[in-house]
Amino acid sequence: MLTPEKLARINALAKKAKTDGLSKEETLEQKKLREEYLKNVRASFENRLHSIKVVDPNGNDVTPKKLKESKKSKQNPKQ
Repeated sequence: MLTPEKLARINALAKKAKTDGLSKEETLEQKKLREEYLKNVRASFENRLHSIKVVDPNGNDVTPKKLKESKKSKQNPKQ
């Protein structure tokens, strides 16, 4: 998870980009921070997805095969 300081910096750079424009250094910093933010969002989404179990009205597990395989590979990473 990103720190509140990093999130504030992302927002500050976005605001500055809209008003004054960014220097090369600031553009690189913004890109790096955005990549870190997206990496965290994707990891969080994947973890949430792995906690889902799909059940039909009859109580049968109908979780998609691809999701089940992804859960297994996450639990038993290849060495």
